[in-house]
Amino acid sequence: MKLKITIDGKTYEVDVEAAETETPAQPPSGIHMESAAVRLPVAQAPPPQPDAGMREERVCRSPVSGIVVRIAAQIGQKLQAGDILLVLEAMKMETNITSAVAGQVAAIRVAAGESVQAGQVVVEFEP
Repeated sequence: MKLKITIDGKTYEVDVEAAETETPAQPPSGIHMESAAVRLPVAQAPPPQPDAGMREERVCRSPVSGIVVRIAAQIGQKLQAGDILLVLEAMKMETNITSAVAGQVAAIRVAAGESVQAGQVVVEFEP
């Protein structure tokens, strides 16, 4: 655990290992201690698992986790690579999710306001 310790007006950041005691230790008088923020590594999301019977070149997966703000594509619409399919909000920023391939939209698997995970299929294209 990291702590900030102030001794005689000078602050030190130290690593402390907790030892098991029956009563909590009190710092000597004149020493002020406070907690410091600790940064932990973020766990990586597992790679997306292909849905049964689904060909990867016929789907669009969400690159990030977020909330669907707006759906721009419609079922049956013919799109070109780079056309906007939907807009996600992630970390207070809007992200356009675009089509990687030209094709016709067969299904839209999300709705506005819905939460999506990174790697989740959001749109399917006609074969």
